[in-house]
Amino acid sequence: MRRPLSILQVNSRDLGGGAEKIAWELFQAYRKRGLSSWLAVGHKQGNSPYVLSIPNDESRGRWAHLWFTLGNLLSPALESIGLNRQKGWIPMIGQPKRSLDILLGREDFHFPGTWKLLDLLPKPPDILHCHNLHGDYFDLNALPRLSHIVPTVVTLHDAWLLTGYCAYFLDCNRWKTGCEECPYLKVYPEIKRDASSYNWKRKRDILATCKLFISTPSQWLMKRVEQSILSPSIVEGRVIPNGIDLSIFKPTSKSEAKKALGLKQETPVLLFVGNRLKKSFFKDYPTIEHTIRYLAQQDHSQELLLLCVGDEGPDETLGKVRISYAGYQKKAKKISSFYQAADIFLHAAKVEAENFPTTVLEAMACGTPVVATAVGGIPEQIEVGKTGLLVPPGDPQSMAQAVGALLSNTPLLEQFGKAAAEEAQRRFNLNRMVDDYLKWYEEILERENKKPEKSCAVQP
Repeated sequence: MRRPLSILQVNSRDLGGGAEKIAWELFQAYRKRGLSSWLAVGHKQGNSPYVLSIPNDESRGRWAHLWFTLGNLLSPALESIGLNRQKGWIPMIGQPKRSLDILLGREDFHFPGTWKLLDLLPKPPDILHCHNLHGDYFDLNALPRLSHIVPTVVTLHDAWLLTGYCAYFLDCNRWKTGCEECPYLKVYPEIKRDASSYNWKRKRDILATCKLFISTPSQWLMKRVEQSILSPSIVEGRVIPNGIDLSIFKPTSKSEAKKALGLKQETPVLLFVGNRLKKSFFKDYPTIEHTIRYLAQQDHSQELLLLCVGDEGPDETLGKVRISYAGYQKKAKKISSFYQAADIFLHAAKVEAENFPTTVLEAMACGTPVVATAVGGIPEQIEVGKTGLLVPPGDPQSMAQAVGALLSNTPLLEQFGKAAAEEAQRRFNLNRMVDDYLKWYEEILERENKKPEKSCAVQP
């Protein structure tokens, strides 16, 4: 009998946002299908025994451990006098090269546990599947060696691997030519000084010696991958749209959903979801806010409610429009209740600042029409005039008009919601995503097994 396929996924965290959700859903689905499924993370937050912590701190030298210990001892005293930020400097004294790189704006690749990644399992996995490789946990220098030992799939959830440090392109095309004179140094993941050109060249040289199977959720991102420094390393690229758990995100009675959340039945509900959405550089909350102002100026016969999930603040009132903040929600079922209660889901993002937002898929799966900005991979998610409407980025007037058109036509709104749920069931089902990846893994292994063995000259 053939042994179960062994899959080791890698991500910055086991719990968190969009990229974490996708890796976690795959990890769980593989285990439910009887596969040997593991998830290695830089920052473990849950308690699954099959989620493994990458031993970065444990792999550092004695000098670093000495300063780690000293930092732990002094931490309470520094906190008592209000020096919370300064306490983090003490452990860095034991890592002078790492400290210097950070000060110079060089991306931090000083994570020695990466080189022991394959040793976390009793035997090397059949497939190594990497997700976000940024997030202060992964030494990119180890990727060539890993990719020559085990077939390595990398799913891009953002553009970090293509740039001199930033996660999204925004309105900048320097990622194509060298990332000099970066205009966005304060954008996540922030660097201290402009070493974007150095970072870009270092990534280019590292990736040139890799052998990778690249997946993206959208055609939009795959086209950019093909123009980037990642292109020479690609054995095969494949677009696999993200999937979501339709047993949680599903349509239900909107009146019942509103009742469960204590919302007025007669008040149309608009929903915007995003972690710290007011401060996020990539989400475009100002466009949402100005959309609400346009709607507030219109002569509505009834009030509107904008629910913001992922941020906190006091309720605001603009004319007949009330803005309410529901805070960050951890549980998927609770999040789904907001989608189910909403009449329209709003999603605004800046140009080139979005890939394939899971929130759009979740809203559609709950039978909620979407009005969104036409950026990144979002046009691949929404069928205009059937499941939602798209508007130009940074255009609140167009977004307000789209919202008004749907709210004024109840039959059309219901038709859009029904079509959105059907589209999610057909295209964005979690099981479809799992099947797509497993089929690809088998094709990769079949291809690799047919090749003659080659010695790997890449050394740590």
